Amino acid sequence: MKSEQQIEVEFIEKLRDLKYTYREDIRDKAALEANFKEHFERLNRVKLSDSEFARLRDNIITADVFTAAKTLREINTFKRDDDTPLQYTLVNIKDWCKNEFEVINQLRINTDNSNHRYDVIILINGVPVVQVELKSLQITPKKAMEQIVEYKNDPGNGYTNSLLCFTQLFIVSNESNTYYFANNHKEHFCFNADERFLPIYQMADEDNNKITHLHDFSDKFLLKCTLGQLISRYMVLVVSEQKLMIMRPYQIYAVKAIMNCIDQNRGNGYIWHTTGSGKTLTSFKASTLLKDNPEIKKCLFVVDRKDLDRQTRLEFNKFQEGCVEENTNTESLVKRLTSDDYRDKVIVTTIQKLGLALDEDHKRNQEKKKRGEPTYKDRLAKLTDQRIAIIFDECHRSQFGDNHKAIKKFFPKAQLFGFTGTPIFPENATFKQIDGEVKTLITTIDVFEKELHAYTITNAIDDRNVLRFHIDYFKPEDVKKAVKVSDTVSKKAIAEAILSKHDAATNGRRYNAIFATASINDAIEYFEIFKSLQGERKKNEAGSFEPLNIACVFSPPAEGNKDVKQLQEDLQQEKADNEQEPDKKKAALKIIIDDYNLQYGTNHSINEFDLYYQDVQKRIKDQKYPNSDYPHANKIDITIVVDMLLTGFDSKYLNTLYVDKNLKQHGLIQAFSRTNRVLNDTKPYGNILDFRGQEKDVDEAIALFSGKENNSRAKEIWLVDPAPVVVEKLDKAVAELEKFMESQGLEYKPEQVNNLKGDAARGEFINKFKEVQRLKTQLDQYTDIKEEQVAKVEELLPEDTLRAFRGVYIETAQMLKAQQGKDFKDKDPVVEQLDFEFVLFSSAVIDYDYIMSLISRYTQPDVPKKEKMSREQLISLLCSNSNMMEEREDIIAYISMLETGKGLDEKAIKTGYQKFKEEKAAKEMESIANKHGIEPTSLQAFVDEIIGRMIFDGEKLSDLLEPLELGWRDRTKKELELMDNLIPLLKKIADGRVIVGLNAYE
Repeated sequence: MKSEQQIEVEFIEKLRDLKYTYREDIRDKAALEANFKEHFERLNRVKLSDSEFARLRDNIITADVFTAAKTLREINTFKRDDDTPLQYTLVNIKDWCKNEFEVINQLRINTDNSNHRYDVIILINGVPVVQVELKSLQITPKKAMEQIVEYKNDPGNGYTNSLLCFTQLFIVSNESNTYYFANNHKEHFCFNADERFLPIYQMADEDNNKITHLHDFSDKFLLKCTLGQLISRYMVLVVSEQKLMIMRPYQIYAVKAIMNCIDQNRGNGYIWHTTGSGKTLTSFKASTLLKDNPEIKKCLFVVDRKDLDRQTRLEFNKFQEGCVEENTNTESLVKRLTSDDYRDKVIVTTIQKLGLALDEDHKRNQEKKKRGEPTYKDRLAKLTDQRIAIIFDECHRSQFGDNHKAIKKFFPKAQLFGFTGTPIFPENATFKQIDGEVKTLITTIDVFEKELHAYTITNAIDDRNVLRFHIDYFKPEDVKKAVKVSDTVSKKAIAEAILSKHDAATNGRRYNAIFATASINDAIEYFEIFKSLQGERKKNEAGSFEPLNIACVFSPPAEGNKDVKQLQEDLQQEKADNEQEPDKKKAALKIIIDDYNLQYGTNHSINEFDLYYQDVQKRIKDQKYPNSDYPHANKIDITIVVDMLLTGFDSKYLNTLYVDKNLKQHGLIQAFSRTNRVLNDTKPYGNILDFRGQEKDVDEAIALFSGKENNSRAKEIWLVDPAPVVVEKLDKAVAELEKFMESQGLEYKPEQVNNLKGDAARGEFINKFKEVQRLKTQLDQYTDIKEEQVAKVEELLPEDTLRAFRGVYIETAQMLKAQQGKDFKDKDPVVEQLDFEFVLFSSAVIDYDYIMSLISRYTQPDVPKKEKMSREQLISLLCSNSNMMEEREDIIAYISMLETGKGLDEKAIKTGYQKFKEEKAAKEMESIANKHGIEPTSLQAFVDEIIGRMIFDGEKLSDLLEPLELGWRDRTKKELELMDNLIPLLKKIADGRVIVGLNAYE
């Protein structure tokens, strides 16, 4: 195996082959700055005095990653010694290919606080923009990223107080495997309890073949001009979130394909990028690059419906503030189309609104004609000879109609580009009738001429950009009980099945679900059935049943309302349904909205339906976990729909789709894809419960949309293994764990884990049991698992054994994680590479309120023993869940001091626990003061100041502590010990786990 040094030497040689200049003389901060000064003066044709350069350097160096990224890309101003302004850039921002590219290695940032050394750094015009971290061991991408982030966040590391603040990208490689990711503030690197999906990328070619070897990666990714373009054109600064995003390879290829089509003026084309692959970012980047193209007069981004118009504008403006304005009506759209203002070059609109502007028979145009005023079409005439780019989002049905024809006819020089996750092929096209007789098929190719780039759901699942699917084709266990109506399982049986399966499907309500119904009448009926069933259960199971929060949304009869009409353009079933008995539908929707208002304390009405619809979407997206972050009372568990939310709606907290509706081809894929956004390992797949037995339609849809490659393996890629296969895998994983314990001379028992010798053995246990838990988490969400399979899992992993193993995993993982990154002799390299998965050990059910209720029950004298947990069981439950790791010791200590038989209610338990924590924290503070010979009142005043700034000024504890931490190496040993002792307590205060000072925040 090659050493890191060998990999480094060969990598630098590779960069020299790519015409990078190797600067072996730059090994410290002084040399780095001297080189930067030389480049700066040459680029800006200026000579700076030493004092000017020192001031410039101090002015541009910042701990704010986002500010540094902006400075790198903009023209900036600096005041010279004689007070004259100097406009400057750090690099050639007009043509990044004309910059000077250098490579340095083993740079030591020998600041007052750090002696860190960096493997390889790429400089553009003397500015460090890419850091390459080389590894000799196999590491997971998440672990590689975590190591760099920990390194980056270490006080005095150079990223906050040297030119390294301009780092845009990190590359991690062990030569065989190479990953890259964008630099960001630490809050955007999510290694907290949620462990959200991490934005780590691998390079790929245009056909999505991975390029992982460091030298092949360099040939594709690190060519000087390619790297310059990547940083300047294909990174996005997200203003609303103050973060950097780098586009994925397939997104870049799609944008380049559109740009080439425009540059060569060669017709239209479409991009087939699957739902969930980030089409909005791709289209945003294409639009903004077109904005800077002088050949293009206007760039229109056209969507299907009003809600998608709003959603796209919000997304675009998130990437770049104010880049797209709202077109409230056709008049404002026409004004912006005819405006020469640069800000009006990119316009987001609906196809319906654009169609109305070109429709001479439209009421407004007729009125204008009568008054002798120019019509919308007249005013737009000046654009007919201009080159216009029109990008259609989700280019399916509505783009194939009369509006699309009118647009093409009116703008003959326009180039049309479509984005779709589900193209229309001959196999899923519908006949369009012409003149009452002739019928023809219309496909995406017919409308957009050619496919420019493809990234299918097969590709995305392979890349873990979206999840696979688990499909449960529901078959009633007792056919006699499930009354059949027209070969469809009765609605009551379906509703009962959903209520029984929902907690398993959504991982204990951690996620939420959509229920797709066949008609508005069905949606109304289901809403009433759920209400009735839950009412009965609440009455019969008082205290033990928490009802699901069920909402229902479908569009009301339009009755001339243009907003609702526009909304219904792509909601064909709802539009047709509302033509039958509209008053009945309207009355039912009013009742549904009234129920919603009662449930959530809102004040929506059918007259402002759009606000109700937006609120429903927001609650689905805001699901959050745990309930302490967002109470269950605010959430929607199931949303009953007809057409709405089945296309164009994204939420990572939605994981389940119930289906009592015939779906096929693109409609089926669109609906299923609502469930498969990636979050973390507690969401292993998108869950589909189909009550219509549509297995044949699913197979056909998978075959149709799997893409050219992997067609024969499509089902294997798209669908998770059936339950029996996962049970077998679990059996094997448990056997592996048992074999490992025996190889260490220990019995296969949880308590024996504490007897493992050495960190390498403990690390092996972590990896083996993590696989057991991962498979168990997956099985727990299978809604079609059979009783015999459940029995086998229980035999393999009895509940008490599993809980005990989870407890020792968490304890061992916490201990080993604390060692990572610490400098001490004989450190085991295996521990450094461990990738912990605490999120797998969290429970959506077991939160603070649940634990407090169990403790209350534990103190009751009149509850039978079998209906309440013992002290030992309570402690075991706490130890086996990672939700409350920070509070676990306090809760256990509190339980241990309680007496059974006291009969304390939940409120008394919570009050007592808070008092217990306050007293413990006060003693801890007094102990710290005494230990360090400080007057307790002085220490309290210091803590009060920090609490006050957090509460009243909204400052973050990390920001308040940073100056203290950065100055540690300048402090005396005594002061260092004080801060070491005090910071854990301050962090507890910041997390709201204890209240100390400011008179208990009153």
